[in-house]
Amino acid sequence: QVQLVESGGGLVQAGGSLRLSCAASGRTFSVYAMAWFRQAPGKEREFVAVLGRRGLTTYYADSVKGRFTISRDTAKNTVYLQMNSLKPEDTAVYYCGTGASAGYSDPALYNYWGQGTQVTVSS
Repeated sequence: QVQLVESGGGLVQAGGSLRLSCAASGRTFSVYAMAWFRQAPGKEREFVAVLGRRGLTTYYADSVKGRFTISRDTAKNTVYLQMNSLKPEDTAVYYCGTGASAGYSDPALYNYWGQGTQVTVSS
């Protein structure tokens, strides 16, 4: 059983930075890709970034490309999302997901999710 626990959310002004963490139990990194999604009130969960299971490939949503960076520390079984130049439209609950056997941008493909961490960007 895989468990994911996110942390690092908070309130930040536009232009600021936050780093989210997702601590994973079990040996997930070598088996599955790790991804970040977000969900704003009244909207569907949307893809943000993914890191391949070998840690060599990354993909980002166009809306965050150049501002966000996904990475991992295999010794700590933790994946990170460094978020820079934050905008009010980045405000959402951010979720860590894993367990997708194919594809990466559709949340329906993921079997495991954390509880989410709130990110609020003020203008």
